[in-house]
Amino acid sequence: MCPLCSMERRRFLRGFAAGAAALSAGALAGAATTLVPRRARAAEPVILGKGQYRYQVLEQWGELPPGFTYRDAAAVCVDSKDNVYVFNRGAHPVIVFDRSGRFLRSWGEDIGFVNAHGVAIGPDDLLYLTDDHGHTVRKCTPQGKVLMTIGTPKVPAPAFSGDPFNRCTHTALSPRGEIYVSDGYQNARVHKYSPDGRLLLSWGEPGTDPGQFNLVHNIACDDDGWVYVADRENHRVQVFDGNGRYEAQWNNLARPCGLYVARGKNPLAFIGELGPETAATLTRGVPNLGPRVSIVSAQGEVLTHLGTQPIGEAPGQFIAPHGIAVDSRGDIYVAEVSTTLWTALFGSKPDHELRCFQKLGRLS
Repeated sequence: MCPLCSMERRRFLRGFAAGAAALSAGALAGAATTLVPRRARAAEPVILGKGQYRYQVLEQWGELPPGFTYRDAAAVCVDSKDNVYVFNRGAHPVIVFDRSGRFLRSWGEDIGFVNAHGVAIGPDDLLYLTDDHGHTVRKCTPQGKVLMTIGTPKVPAPAFSGDPFNRCTHTALSPRGEIYVSDGYQNARVHKYSPDGRLLLSWGEPGTDPGQFNLVHNIACDDDGWVYVADRENHRVQVFDGNGRYEAQWNNLARPCGLYVARGKNPLAFIGELGPETAATLTRGVPNLGPRVSIVSAQGEVLTHLGTQPIGEAPGQFIAPHGIAVDSRGDIYVAEVSTTLWTALFGSKPDHELRCFQKLGRLS
């Protein structure tokens, strides 16, 4: 890929500034405050965002069959027909809906997933599913046939060795079909593979300097081949060329977890901001701090923030945005690891099944 060659691209990479967000857990304190009523519908439609980027919360979208549960919805992707694939930590790892929320099928029960973490999809509708505790990326058909496995299932590389993988987190595809893997919780690397799974190069090491990482949590590519890495515990997204050369970073993010970069020459970026784990005792009940989803233009302009209220289950609130996808009509799907975050914040499991998946319908 050629180096940065346009002033517009330079302004995009250097001028991007996502608003800071912090995770407020006052609504969850005592497992009661704004979570009651837990699943009550809003009397009026709940609208998030502003200007051209306004979204209606589509409550209770996605009808699960009896006995199905996500437990945690770790990631989501959308295929060329706007079918929605939810990679989750329940008994049915991949649950598929059409865009109206009608259940189509589930699969993955016999594949051997240990802990769902990330999912990406190629232009051919083949899925790349990242299993962090299983230390693998599996390439699958839309019906669940495994075509390729990168990594050795349940066999991690030595921690922070730089070798793939130790709790890898997500994948992204270059315009030429090369596979980037973010790696991860016990590594500080990005690995680049050929389309057939051959390791081409790796970059990154622990640290806070440009090109270093502190929990490589998510990764995305745009149509020009730039690579975007959610460097979660450094509270930033770093931008690289296709060979791992550092170009820029987007600061003032609060633990960016979900990351989706749209198609086209002026792509929008969608970022799920999780917020600090200290929210249970610090920014309790404070609005405008998150958790939320931020939308930013290719020129670095913050177009809107979705979610201004503290953490909770009420319409318009989030708990733990972890994975994001956008369909052909601009609707947003947000996967949340609500149960995992609740336990991390409060030290015990919630007393009910938390909401962990939402659809936000874009308003024209």
